[in-house]
Amino acid sequence: MSPRTAFIAGTVAFLVGAAGLAAAVLHISASGGGQTATQASSVGGPFRLVDQDGRAVTEADLKGKATLVFFGFTRCPDICPTALYEISQAFAAMGPDAAKAQALFVTVDPERDTPDALKRYLSSFSPQIRGLTGTLEAVQAMTKEYRAYAKKAPTKDGDYTMDHTAIVYLMDRNGAFVAPLNVKRSPEEIAAEIRRYG
Repeated sequence: MSPRTAFIAGTVAFLVGAAGLAAAVLHISASGGGQTATQASSVGGPFRLVDQDGRAVTEADLKGKATLVFFGFTRCPDICPTALYEISQAFAAMGPDAAKAQALFVTVDPERDTPDALKRYLSSFSPQIRGLTGTLEAVQAMTKEYRAYAKKAPTKDGDYTMDHTAIVYLMDRNGAFVAPLNVKRSPEEIAAEIRRYG
């Protein structure tokens, strides 16, 4: 896949995911005040995966901390490492308050992203970022719960890459979806927003 084709494919994947998420946010807004249950069920939901250390992780692990959720894969050439770097910088800017936050990097390529592969990959980023993987069915179920998009895209050499949603989901300390997190700001600005929900 040429860089131009990869860029177009990535942009399309982002727009599809953003459109789905925007629809969910619109549904939340239209529900009016006091619709916490509706909000929680619109984006996010139950899941059961394992992290890079082989430990089970479920939606219960979102409770008690502000959580950033990002769907990607370890062979992603640019979008994923950039987002994880920006998240790492924000956690560093939080100082001691970073203990009140965490991030989940959910692979959309569980065939290749084993716990060991995730551990190696995430060693370059903040230790507060946990990598999640599991069976294809379990990963697809979580992707659906978050209104995210992921699709295998064959390459000319017979291999494949993954088109996927490039959104960082901000969840509050109760595990409820707040909004997409804009990571194209200074680490201090991102840190300030995360602090509000931790």
